[in-house]
Amino acid sequence: MPQSKFFRIGYGLLLIFLIILVGTKIDFIFRPIVVLVQTLFFPFLLGGVLYYLFRPVVQFLHKRNVPKALSILLIYLLAIGLFVLLFYSIGPILQRQVSNLIENTPALIDAIRSKLNDLQQNEWVNRFQESEQFDVKEVSEKVTAYLSNSVQTIGTNIANFIGIITNIIMIFVTVPFILYYMLKEGEKAPQMVLQTLPEKQRNNGTKILKDMDIALSSYIQGQILVSVCVGTMLYIGYLIIGIEYSLILAIIAMFTNVIPFLGPIIGVVPALIVAIVDSPAMVIKVLIVMVIAQQIEGNVISPQVMGKKLDIHPLTIISILLVAGSLGGLLGLILAVPVYAVLKVIVLHTYRLINLRREKNELRD
Repeated sequence: MPQSKFFRIGYGLLLIFLIILVGTKIDFIFRPIVVLVQTLFFPFLLGGVLYYLFRPVVQFLHKRNVPKALSILLIYLLAIGLFVLLFYSIGPILQRQVSNLIENTPALIDAIRSKLNDLQQNEWVNRFQESEQFDVKEVSEKVTAYLSNSVQTIGTNIANFIGIITNIIMIFVTVPFILYYMLKEGEKAPQMVLQTLPEKQRNNGTKILKDMDIALSSYIQGQILVSVCVGTMLYIGYLIIGIEYSLILAIIAMFTNVIPFLGPIIGVVPALIVAIVDSPAMVIKVLIVMVIAQQIEGNVISPQVMGKKLDIHPLTIISILLVAGSLGGLLGLILAVPVYAVLKVIVLHTYRLINLRREKNELRD
């Protein structure tokens, strides 16, 4: 049996895959582990995001001789104050728009169906259908059926909806406790990781962990700040043009803007649907608002906030998003870029260490 380095690596990988295969057949052992990971994933993910947002404030206060526990308590009080302020300032508007949207959903679906039927009668569309394998009637039927089924699904799955709400409440209850210990003792985690490394490799391990931390913090802080700015600009723009559900549409765009490149496109789709039902002029106004907001974000806000800290080529990001979207859906799109940034740091440092060892061996020879 061959004993070369590559064959030993192959044996190791084969053994790992064999263990995974056997694990999938022993469900009663690995199922609790899967449930544990699924239960803890979102609280720790949200806690990690908030950790990178609040950590600079804690460090700022701690350098001024404010105890960490008191710094965290002050941040919590400030966050609660901002939440209450937002609740009283935009809460009534959001509640009114959500109520109107729920009440008008059947009429909105009917209006979309009517617009699609009108589009089907258009002369230019008919010419296009004659020359291409494209049927507007079929598309309109699928769209309206999808919207109707979505509304019916929400109505018939009240129990599942209540379960989702319960899980969300549990996440928001547990996240403050997770975040507290992350902010208070988060600096101990790298030291615990370094203790597992040989003493000669701890300096390199420290540099790898530091670069990973910089990559994650710069991405998370920058992307959230940019998304908030984009959401604010779109809300102001939607108010100016007078589109319905302006706050809901701006909030949707703010959350989807977290996804690089594809997020702004996804975020403007609901606004375009509402604008199409309103009038062609409103569609043009929405597109103008979107273009202005994206130009300001791309040329002014992002260069100042994000800069080129991640140093990832746009084509690479698009390729990563396409693969991650196919594998992990919306969650994959959100996590793809930061995960790639961390893996890039690890691979680059590993490659550097391999080259250093190779140079040392050549010098000895």
